[in-house]
Amino acid sequence: MRSMLTLAELCAELRISPSTFYDWRAKGRAPRCIKLPNGDLRIRRSDLNTWLDDREDRD
Repeated sequence: MRSMLTLAELCAELRISPSTFYDWRAKGRAPRCIKLPNGDLRIRRSDLNTWLDDREDRD
């Protein structure tokens, strides 16, 4: 398992469109991202896992 995901990999894994991701990001609801000097985004696997854990329905 890769420790850093591209935006395309993240969207494929979550089954969302890039526009949904950017909407979440604009609203502060997306996982933490690293912005590379070329403008590309990367998401740490650990940040995605934490983000998913925080959204788990515990009922």
